[in-house]
Amino acid sequence: MIHPEDCANMQEIRAEIDHLDQTIISLIGKRYQYVKAAAKFKTSETTVKAPDRFASMLVQRRAWAKDQGLNPDVIAKIYTDLVNYFINEEMEHWKSKS
Repeated sequence: MIHPEDCANMQEIRAEIDHLDQTIISLIGKRYQYVKAAAKFKTSETTVKAPDRFASMLVQRRAWAKDQGLNPDVIAKIYTDLVNYFINEEMEHWKSKS
């Protein structure tokens, strides 16, 4: 991995960004595995949706974004979309196990 300030050209920058994106997507895949595993502990649609947990998770992600110098609104939107997708997937998984 080359540090951003050490990149000599756009090709190196793009290669590093591609590598980071591949890592991020791999980690999202791992996150999804935990979401599916959580379905076995859920007892109702409400526990699958977990609105209080969703809200507190967004507060924490916004704080982490701010700590990294990122726009908390953008990160909250990304996580809202991601988690809503995962909730829908978990709901389907949960229903198939019920």
